Amino acid sequence: MNNLDAERTALITVLATVRTTLTNTVRGLSDDQLGERPTVSELCLGGLIKHVAAVEEMWLRFALEGPSAVSYAMPDGVTWADIAAGTAREFPQWMIDNLNNFKMLPGDTLTSIVERYEKVAARSEEIIADIDLSTSHPLPEAPWHEPGTAWSVRQVLLHVIAETAQHAGHADILRETIDGHKAF
Repeated sequence: MNNLDAERTALITVLATVRTTLTNTVRGLSDDQLGERPTVSELCLGGLIKHVAAVEEMWLRFALEGPSAVSYAMPDGVTWADIAAGTAREFPQWMIDNLNNFKMLPGDTLTSIVERYEKVAARSEEIIADIDLSTSHPLPEAPWHEPGTAWSVRQVLLHVIAETAQHAGHADILRETIDGHKAF
């Protein structure tokens, strides 16, 4: 195995590990428990998994297609300053979708959420197996991205791993708060 194959395998393995850590937190829960918000936060376990799946899907699309795959378009006449100040007359659809990803919506179930995440994971692994990890794309324009910054596929994958691990930690706290169960 050459160094690139070893690196690719390591990235896939670490991503699979943090995904499993996240999904283990919901084992044995009911759909109702998946939507519970047991802390002062708005976070729920089902929403965390939905969010992580959406983020992974978006970033892997970015890895393949570049910044055109991610749009932070604003409605006519709405600025980032309006959003930050809470004075926007309307919100962009991508922002509404992102907020909804953190919630259990009617029809969301443990099975449907985990199945969707598994499909995203399988597609990500297909992409990672074939993509040049050094391919780089400029980040889409957004206030949280430094103008002119570009990320390689390698950086994208590290970001997805970090995001997943961070939310797995959140999920662990939520699960323990719901029923005392510690996910290992």
